[in-house]
Amino acid sequence: MGKQKILIVDDDLHIAELISLYMMKDGYETEEVYDGREAIKKAESFQPDLILLDLMLPGMDGYQVCTEIRKTSRVPIIMLTAKGETFDKVLGLELGADDYIVKPFDPKELVARVKAVLRRYEPKQEEDKNVLRFDGLEINLSNYSVSYNGKSLDFPPKEFELLSFLAQHPNRVFTREQLLDRIWGYEYVGDTRTVDVHVKRIREKLNSEDEWGIRTVWSVGYKFGQK
Repeated sequence: MGKQKILIVDDDLHIAELISLYMMKDGYETEEVYDGREAIKKAESFQPDLILLDLMLPGMDGYQVCTEIRKTSRVPIIMLTAKGETFDKVLGLELGADDYIVKPFDPKELVARVKAVLRRYEPKQEEDKNVLRFDGLEINLSNYSVSYNGKSLDFPPKEFELLSFLAQHPNRVFTREQLLDRIWGYEYVGDTRTVDVHVKRIREKLNSEDEWGIRTVWSVGYKFGQK
């Protein structure tokens, strides 16, 4: 298992470097960025295990950055705020922050907070790794179950395999022939309309108005994507 990665977001270069030194000393891999928009880009490319996010940033503050990151990621976030700054703890937590710490802080306390948040997150990470989630739709790859807005749906094996295969490759287009080979196997001798029939059944069970679903790509095939 590689080192856990910490993204440090602070417009004070010296504070960012100090935090980075302590984190690396404790065995973490770090990256530093100094403004909100860059933080959002780096969160996607670096794929950190935890983000240390300063509240007051140029251009886009910590609240906005947290909101944007939470649209696509559940990575743990600890907000950093200077003593005397207005910090709405409830708002921060409601937006998806996992903890907060006030500057100036003891670096050892910060390391301890990071460890505590990562410990809380690990079981959830393990539990969720085989569950795909899209706007109320949950596909559990471990027990072959599908639920929509908390309601369990009945999916026969081939319908489940087709839906889960496409959902594991969001926005990638597959031809009917490719899907027939992947889901039914190379030995299957059948009509590509078999795929169409199964897609139709899946769509009937899911709400066609949803943001995510199986989309037809005309003259090519299907993809699992957004409207």
